[in-house]
Amino acid sequence: MLDEKTTKRIQTIVPILNENQKRKYLAAEAESLGRGGITQISQVLGVSRNTIAAGIKEIGESKRGTTSDRIRKEGGGRKSIEETQPGITKALESLVSESSFGNPETPLLWTTKSLRNLSGALEEKGFSISFSKVRQMLSDLGYSLQLNQKMLQVGKPHPDRDGQFRHINELAKGFMAEGIPVISIDCKKKELVGNFKNQGSEYAKSGQPVQVLDHDFPLPELGKVAPYGVYDLARNEGFINLGISSDTARFAVNSIREWWGEMGLSRYPSASTLYITADGGGSNGSRNRLWKTELQELANETGLQIYVSHFPPGTSKWNKIEHRLFSYISKNWRGRPLETLLVIISLIESTTTESGLKVKCGLDKNIYETGIKVSVDELERINIVRNDFHGEWNYCISPSETFA
Repeated sequence: MLDEKTTKRIQTIVPILNENQKRKYLAAEAESLGRGGITQISQVLGVSRNTIAAGIKEIGESKRGTTSDRIRKEGGGRKSIEETQPGITKALESLVSESSFGNPETPLLWTTKSLRNLSGALEEKGFSISFSKVRQMLSDLGYSLQLNQKMLQVGKPHPDRDGQFRHINELAKGFMAEGIPVISIDCKKKELVGNFKNQGSEYAKSGQPVQVLDHDFPLPELGKVAPYGVYDLARNEGFINLGISSDTARFAVNSIREWWGEMGLSRYPSASTLYITADGGGSNGSRNRLWKTELQELANETGLQIYVSHFPPGTSKWNKIEHRLFSYISKNWRGRPLETLLVIISLIESTTTESGLKVKCGLDKNIYETGIKVSVDELERINIVRNDFHGEWNYCISPSETFA
């Protein structure tokens, strides 16, 4: 039998070797023991005699230069699940593919596609698979967890939708090349102020989540805020005018006015023109009369020629401000209750990105009246020139001394 010193040496070395090295090492030890060496190594370490014999054979082949660097022999190791259960990959893909939607024969039509549900559905088809293996197979097939994305337009898209996109893109590029400010504007959805649940999560001690109110009714003393955003495309800078009143056209234009005073004028001191891209509806909509009369007042105050382009109906998601500013603000305050106006302003101003986004935020304490009517006479006094291509979407408002 092996002496204690040899046994201890072998037991120390074997665990740190791969299969190939282990076979050859045990074979070398067996050969050094001479006759009966294979039996002694096998009994002491509980290793198959065949494994040691294979190692001796590999050493011999190595001396003759006919061995390979494979750890296992060709064909060795566990077979893939597709080999042991033919058709399982196709069955799994059919369960999660888009073609399964609306198919009444699909077993997961009315349940979530969780790993355990998928595993159960495959077992109903006669396969045997764990939920962890389902995760691995989905990853190999190129699937990952995805959120719903608002991309499908309700109704028929406008026939000149793509033409308007090209028009906006060409104008924006041309203006930026000349050093003219180009801004994207919109109002983010209203947010409750107070210790309310905010979507998302952030790190905290296990079992100690932030406790918030169990209802989402506005608190009269705190109310809601309307974050109106102005995003400077060329400088990757944003300004949020945090309103405590209604989202009206007057509030929208005042937000642009505040941006110009806080950031725009210092960035573009010699500018005589401003280009605005905006959604087609809402407080800055293409049909909103008050929006245009307020822009006229802003043009008169600043001396700026204000060019405006609206996105076609149903395409607000392509507005740059949505995915270059608002999305990052939402990420920055995810899981954080918006307890006070100061907290909201601090969270907005601390929003940054790797591409260098900077954001400023101001508080607008004005109360904006709703339902203001603009007469045809007032509308006709606006110094507006409409573009030949969809003048209802593309127009320029210039300063006018006669406007009052």
